Amino acid sequence: MDTIASLFSFITTPVSWVIVQFHKVYGALFGDNTGWAWGLSIVSLVILIRICLIPLFVKQIKATRAMQTLQPEMKKIQERYKNDKQRQSEEMMKLYKETGTNPLSSCLPILAQSPFFFALYHVLNSIANNDTVGVINERLLESAQQAHIFGAPLAAKFTDSSAEVAALDASLTTVRIVTAVMIVLMSASQFYTQRQLMTKNVDTTVKTPFMQQQKMLMYIFPVMFAVFGINFPVGVLVYWLTTNVWTMGQQMYVIHNNPTPGSKAQAAYLERLTKHVTHHGKTRGRGERAIVKAIVAKGRDRNEYERKFINGLSKAGLAAQADGTVVKSETAVATVAEDGTPTTGAAKRQQPKRQTKAQRQSGGPKAVGEATSLQKSDEPEDAKPDAAKKAAPKSGSGRSKAQSGQRKGGPQRPKSPSKK
Repeated sequence: MDTIASLFSFITTPVSWVIVQFHKVYGALFGDNTGWAWGLSIVSLVILIRICLIPLFVKQIKATRAMQTLQPEMKKIQERYKNDKQRQSEEMMKLYKETGTNPLSSCLPILAQSPFFFALYHVLNSIANNDTVGVINERLLESAQQAHIFGAPLAAKFTDSSAEVAALDASLTTVRIVTAVMIVLMSASQFYTQRQLMTKNVDTTVKTPFMQQQKMLMYIFPVMFAVFGINFPVGVLVYWLTTNVWTMGQQMYVIHNNPTPGSKAQAAYLERLTKHVTHHGKTRGRGERAIVKAIVAKGRDRNEYERKFINGLSKAGLAAQADGTVVKSETAVATVAEDGTPTTGAAKRQQPKRQTKAQRQSGGPKAVGEATSLQKSDEPEDAKPDAAKKAAPKSGSGRSKAQSGQRKGGPQRPKSPSKK
């Protein structure tokens, strides 16, 4: 580990300088030799590094979104070469190259802060070995050696012997308890962060090599932290636990406000967005308008949750526009309730009147005529012509005679010659 740390010695001086500057501020509040002053200096170093890495984090989010847009193409490749895994992998890599995406983009923040991590390890290891490093002179070295975090020296490790811990004026039991708790918290926070990404913010409809890699990292990283953590000084454990907590909070914010399409997080977000838009009748902020705009632009390619969102707006008499705004739908009509208050709702479709069995057997033209007669029957009786009133009983009597076999009017059947 010392060899690896020495490779990043070029950044040791800047890291030590930043820690010393924060120590001046916290030392004036808590005392120069306290664990609070040195511990908060390390925490502030983490926050400063992560703020500087925000542009890289934004690039990571965009790369992840680009990977999501390739999901349909990935699914086609899987179905086409489902019996040839090697050809499937080759086609996947070809697709990544053509679109300029990188499935390992999620590891960029970890790789970017690795130099700072190893530089901090080199600084704390030098403090434990009573060596000056960077801008930390003999006076600051003595102050850092006296600093204890929950009774454990800043430079102590889980694997230190009793003599090494005693040289730092501490108890071996205290050091191992504190370092063990911090290692467990560090590994647990890393596992929760990765599991949150896999269970809430991943489109599970398509299985890709990228998803398999993420699942492997979900279990590999916590084990790596647990194994290497026993060799980390307490100050490095503070650094890594802080950066894990920062990553977890940052990811929770992204999942809550900008979820991956097709994920469970998107279903929960669109459900909240539907309630808000139907209540206020508009979208709020650029983020919501950008998401609504993207959903409208997809058209028939919308997933299940996005179609449910559009249908929810339609039921409320609203319609999403191409620019991300929401307006009242043209099909919405104003109605008046029984108590006289105006209400707005979609126009209801009128159902046709139910026909009798005889009407259904009579066919189309007769049904049309009957419908016309039903419309005329709505008119008052006085408005009907007298001829129609007189013709009604005759038509009934003629029908009864026709049923009895008698004929009325019309040409008569000629008699047979034998009866003449």
